[in-house]
Order: sequence, then structure tokens, then C-alpha cells
Amino acid sequence: MAGKGEYVSHVLDLLQDFGNVTAKPMFGGHGIYRDGIIFAIVVKGALYFKADDTNRSRFIEKGLDCFTYLRKGKAYSMSYYLAPDEALEDSEALCDWAREAFDAALRSRNISI
Repeated sequence: MAGKGEYVSHVLDLLQDFGNVTAKPMFGGHGIYRDGIIFAIVVKGALYFKADDTNRSRFIEKGLDCFTYLRKGKAYSMSYYLAPDEALEDSEALCDWAREAFDAALRSRNISI
């Protein structure tokens, strides 16, 4: 498997048609941002997209897992879901998933586009 930096670079390369997308280190992983708004995270070599009531069903229908982490022995989940494997090799498909995640991030901040 590629190193952390290589995987994040791969994700950013695939998302270059999606706009001004950047990555910033955070909590042992990376936040993926568009125009300063986080819409995805990379943790332990996996990409997760922001989900809400509008787009969550798309992730669930594909059997994609929610991001969870342990803190003091207790499991916590966040509103981010694993990106589908097939999208990680297809820029257009990944940008489609990113667009929905970015829209979810905007909705969570009550921002209209």
C-alpha cells in the first residue's frame, strides 16, 4: 500500500476537476477541503465522505461503512462514510461522490450554493 502522503495525493489528483481541493493533517489523518470547507477525511489509508439525511442512503445501499473510532474504550461514529472502491480509480465517479459530500457539508453549515 502507498504511504499516507501518496494516498492523499492520489485522492487530490482524482479530485482536481472538482475545484480548489486541499488536504490538511488532522488527528493522525487528513481533512479534505474545498474552498476551506471540509467534506471528506482520510484515515488509515481510507477515504470517507460527509453524509447527512439527504445522501446517507446512497452509502448504506452500497454497504459502505460509517467512520468510527474508539475513545477511552467507547466507539463513536461520525457522519462520514467510506468511499466506494470503484470510485477511487475513476475521477469522474469520485468527483460525483465528492459533490454530494460537499453539498452535505454545506447543508450542515446552513450554506446555500
